Amino acid sequence: MKIVVCVKIVRDEINPFDACALECALQQTDAHTVVLCMGPSGCEKELKRLSRLGVNRVLLLSDPSFAGSDTLATSRILSCALKKLKPDLVLCGRQSIDGDTAQVGPSLAATLGYSLVPYIIKFSTDICQTRSGSVPLALPAVCTIERINTLRFPSFRSKPVPIEIWNRDALEIEPERCGIAGSPTRVLQVFESKAERRSCQFIPRAELDSLVASLRNRVKETFVEDPVSLPVVRLKHVLAIGPGVVPSAESIAERVTEIPQLSALEIVDCIKAEQPDAVLWSADFWGRTIAPQVAVHLQTGLCADCTRLETDGNKLFMYRPASGDNVMAKIECRTRPAMATVRGKNHTAELVVACGHGAKARLKQIRLWSDALGALRGASRGLVDDRFAPYEEQVGLTGQSLSPHLYVAIGISGAVQHMCGVVNAAWIVAINPDKNARIFDYADYGILDYF
Repeated sequence: MKIVVCVKIVRDEINPFDACALECALQQTDAHTVVLCMGPSGCEKELKRLSRLGVNRVLLLSDPSFAGSDTLATSRILSCALKKLKPDLVLCGRQSIDGDTAQVGPSLAATLGYSLVPYIIKFSTDICQTRSGSVPLALPAVCTIERINTLRFPSFRSKPVPIEIWNRDALEIEPERCGIAGSPTRVLQVFESKAERRSCQFIPRAELDSLVASLRNRVKETFVEDPVSLPVVRLKHVLAIGPGVVPSAESIAERVTEIPQLSALEIVDCIKAEQPDAVLWSADFWGRTIAPQVAVHLQTGLCADCTRLETDGNKLFMYRPASGDNVMAKIECRTRPAMATVRGKNHTAELVVACGHGAKARLKQIRLWSDALGALRGASRGLVDDRFAPYEEQVGLTGQSLSPHLYVAIGISGAVQHMCGVVNAAWIVAINPDKNARIFDYADYGILDYF
């Protein structure tokens, strides 16, 4: 069996999800394993380390024309290499930690015509355990892997295999299909996120219980701008697919058509028949799996996990957290229809107590306290990735969006990727010993202490 593992080098290290995919491949002792990476020449140092793990071949796709590729262009370039390699199985991490889109794996499957098994939590070449149940592996296939293992270290005596570099000519791909020229989505602006900032009042740790009891019964007054005074410019027609998407579609469209959760090809037919200006998808597992495949079939752009949408009546402008801790990006799609997965409000709860990586040493104590209050549990991505909490508790860009009356964040730094999941909370209380933690910019009350 030939297995190709697609990896991304982020900040000079293999993307953690891709590391898990590579370990899954290395555990198949009778397989011919190829590491495939797209990136600049600076990736070679980390690829050299990976080449000592027992892989058979390492390929780096590198060319100046590849710079600035969005997910569709990246998938197109990777697919050109994969068609030459003709693997039985392609393994990818679920997503990269700098982009969080989770689009490349499904896009590769659609481009190659391979079956897709996403969100694998237990890998096998026979039957894979995914977040939605057991799925037989029908080759050829593309699989996306969760954080389910730890990548081995090179042995002391292992020797690297040569790194082969393929440029655009080797892939036989036209320059207009690569990089910025071949990318239907374009970042228009990157800026610091200042939305939803609050004025934080610091209190002693001893006042936490009384504050929580008080806020649970306190109504927060909010200012609502007169909608009559706001100019309303809308797109003519938008399709809404998936739960919780219709309100977002109605905010930007004169006419909204809701279509059911069908297969990728069936949805392609619907879109071709309806000819909408834009298509909005739910940012859940289903939407993040099907939408990239539809984007490939339509050769249109897709922006993932949007927290805000705007339109000038002709174009759709999409906002999402970027790679920085507190950075937002404004993105446009240069093709029709524009497509985006959007954040819906998944849960409305009275009280949520969420823990971050900084609270893992006191997790048992915090959970006893929150359970006694009847609170819904939440967690940061870091806590989930380290397997201290299940994914179902994850809050934020790649987790659930909440609109609780009271949100208590313990040991959470306050990155925009997390806070975009709780912007609709009436009250936010933050507990963190670091007085410079960004969470306090978003909190109504703060406690400079451990729990």
